[in-house]
Amino acid sequence: MTAPRFTTLGCRLNAYETEAMKELAGKAGLEDAVVVNTCAVTSEAVRKARQEIRRLRRENPLARLIVTGCAAQTEPHSFSEMPEVDAVIGNTEKMQPGTWADLAADFIGKTEAVRVDDIMSVTETAGHLIDGFGTRSRAYVQVQNGCDHRCTFCIIPYGRGNSRSVPAGVVLEQIKRLVDRGYNEVVLTGVDLTSWGADLPARPRLGDLVMRILKLVPDLPRLRISSIDSIEADEALMEAIATEPRLMPHLHLSLQHGDDLILKRMKRRHLRDDAIRFCEDARRLRPGITFGADIIAGFPTETEAAFTNSLKLVEECGLTWLHVFPYSKRPGTPAARMPQVDGRIAKDRAARLRRMGAARVGDHLDAQLGRSHRILMESPRMGRTEAFAEVEFGRDEPEGQIVEARITDRSGSRLLAA
Repeated sequence: MTAPRFTTLGCRLNAYETEAMKELAGKAGLEDAVVVNTCAVTSEAVRKARQEIRRLRRENPLARLIVTGCAAQTEPHSFSEMPEVDAVIGNTEKMQPGTWADLAADFIGKTEAVRVDDIMSVTETAGHLIDGFGTRSRAYVQVQNGCDHRCTFCIIPYGRGNSRSVPAGVVLEQIKRLVDRGYNEVVLTGVDLTSWGADLPARPRLGDLVMRILKLVPDLPRLRISSIDSIEADEALMEAIATEPRLMPHLHLSLQHGDDLILKRMKRRHLRDDAIRFCEDARRLRPGITFGADIIAGFPTETEAAFTNSLKLVEECGLTWLHVFPYSKRPGTPAARMPQVDGRIAKDRAARLRRMGAARVGDHLDAQLGRSHRILMESPRMGRTEAFAEVEFGRDEPEGQIVEARITDRSGSRLLAA
């Protein structure tokens, strides 16, 4: 008998939840199983999930193969019909101890090969299940799940459900335990992080949570927040950016496009001037702050002029780290019914954005030469600055510790430290 093997596809939150599933499966005594935690963010992600399932079945012909995650939630029956698959588990069910107990007891047979309930009826999140996930130096803490918005290109709300928050007290206790275990950086994660608190009593905001963590966990050296929707940044969050040096000066923004008409067709809640204004305000409050952003190329009806506005936005917002995606048609979304851009054009535009992104990264790294940085070591010879740039060392440093070093050079997308 062997312990189950887990494969994770997709986002950091999926990786976090895989760690929770490992604990649940271990406690339940599940053996001889392969679990695939899928992603549904694009059609390509679903295709890769199917490809991975077939590969794992070939490598593990006798193991039970269990599929879960967002693709399993949104397309349960298409996965259950794959001959390689023994069971399909929804995003809610994968966080429930009883699911894994049933699997360990071989309770699920052919009549219950699909265990996927209505994700929209879920009102709680399971962010308290594990104490962090990541390297020995950095822990990720899930504080929110789901999304109440309905962007026309996005299938994720149907995989994750509506927004729900982990109460602040639970988050604080978890972070205190992580600090006691020696973690020097905590990253707050969620599907729509800036919606945190809307479903809690008194409707606190993300900034309130950030300020409370920094005040009540004084021994936490570094707090980082993952992707945010800049239009929902509240006053307390802006105050934290301005006044709290332990809040890291790096924000990843969910911008998606730089053209107002495309943003409206995406059903986003901001326009290009809103994004530019936010970046200007944040940079005024915290000089030296860096920004990453998600940008989609080739969205339906995107003209060359509209795409050019995305290129201009990179400069006007002063973006550094770009996550670029060619648009992927998702059946069941409003954007799938809009006039589509030729896939070759979308890929070409994505490549142009990525080239611009690489140039922006190069400019940022070149500006660090000769400067000293406080670097959190992720491995004996690699760490990250407060602005999240990778730094390579020529000698071993204590993993998990924050060290100060001078930047002497760069190699590709990494800085080199003395």
